[in-house]
Amino acid sequence: MTSSSIGAQGRSDVLVIGGGVLGVCCAYFLREAGKDVLLVDQEDIVAGSSYGNAGLIVPSHSVPLAQPGVVGHALRWMFNPESPFYIKPRLELALLTWLWRFRAASNARRRDRAMPVLRDLILASRDLYRSFAAMDDMDFGFEERGVLYLFNTEKGLREGEHEAELVRTIGIETETLGKQEVDDRLGVNTTVVGAINYPQDTHLTPASFVRALATRFQAMGGKFRPNTRVEGFERDGRKIVGVRTSKGTLEADEVVLATGSWTPKLARDLGIKAPIQAAKGYSITHRRPEGVPEIPVICAESRVAVTPMGDTLRFAGTLELAGLDLSINQRRDEAIRRGPPAYVPEFDTADMELIEVWAGLRPVTPDGLSLLGRSPRYDNLTLAAGHAAIGMSSGPASAKLVTQVITGEERFMDISLMDPGRFG
Repeated sequence: MTSSSIGAQGRSDVLVIGGGVLGVCCAYFLREAGKDVLLVDQEDIVAGSSYGNAGLIVPSHSVPLAQPGVVGHALRWMFNPESPFYIKPRLELALLTWLWRFRAASNARRRDRAMPVLRDLILASRDLYRSFAAMDDMDFGFEERGVLYLFNTEKGLREGEHEAELVRTIGIETETLGKQEVDDRLGVNTTVVGAINYPQDTHLTPASFVRALATRFQAMGGKFRPNTRVEGFERDGRKIVGVRTSKGTLEADEVVLATGSWTPKLARDLGIKAPIQAAKGYSITHRRPEGVPEIPVICAESRVAVTPMGDTLRFAGTLELAGLDLSINQRRDEAIRRGPPAYVPEFDTADMELIEVWAGLRPVTPDGLSLLGRSPRYDNLTLAAGHAAIGMSSGPASAKLVTQVITGEERFMDISLMDPGRFG
């Protein structure tokens, strides 16, 4: 990405803060709507969790993290640094408050209210990805092959069938497969007892998408400034009148906060509660050998996704609440490597060429729904953060809604459950 020059006192219709999938999609749709848009990031385009994630667009993930039974799992796992959901023990008020709210949200009533919202966001985003993929300058490896959830225990398969039954109630398609059907689909001999296919799921190469859209945004006249750290805000009543950055003060009629796991700090400066915890995820990318399945899979019991991305193969997993910590925990890295070969022997990475080991921070709210919409305190501030592990899955549709909020267009879905002011 190239930087566009702008004076310290430059003014835009909209200032979008954050260069991940949410921020870039917001900038693009706002520019498409005719707005003069400046996009800024403290680093560069796709420097955060939009870079190395699993690249799955998953209507199958329409069940929020906060649901019945998850607290029990979390308690069993929290002191095991190799577990799929690890909470680094620390006495921190923000974490303790988040955990209390998470417990309160983990019930069937709130889960059932959230599921249609997540479904609509993800299905709308999938349709937008399909539209982008049809554009000549948007090559990002979009594939509609479904995703197979693999199970290597009967208990795991029963739990998977229960969740499949749950998402079928909101219209998500599922298909239960026996071992031989799985082997036939993948073209290899697996060690699984069965699988559940989610045919509406798709996949892509995440960094390629965000970069391609950012390039298209600039080609449309949008402005981008990298390495621009937000340091504070100037306010006048219910208006933000200036954003102080490491490269001068920026002015805009509207401000969009799409800053992922860094949102709580910026929101706190504005007197807004944004209970988001940074959930670290890991990925390991290898050169993809011949004979490895071309259909993405999720190894259910080990909670590891394996996604083919062109000539590469990405293993991704874990949810680690450890604060704004991007260090690589070697034990968690090894746990991701160990899981998939227990399902598909071809996923043994011992002889695969290693390309990259990565960690990123996913912004997680206590109730599993993002903070999306107008700020409760400022008339010209819109939030788009807290999308957890489905930022890629729900990013484009969320950005479309942000654009509709700012332009006053009719919104394509109800966003009241994602109200940024719901936590006080």
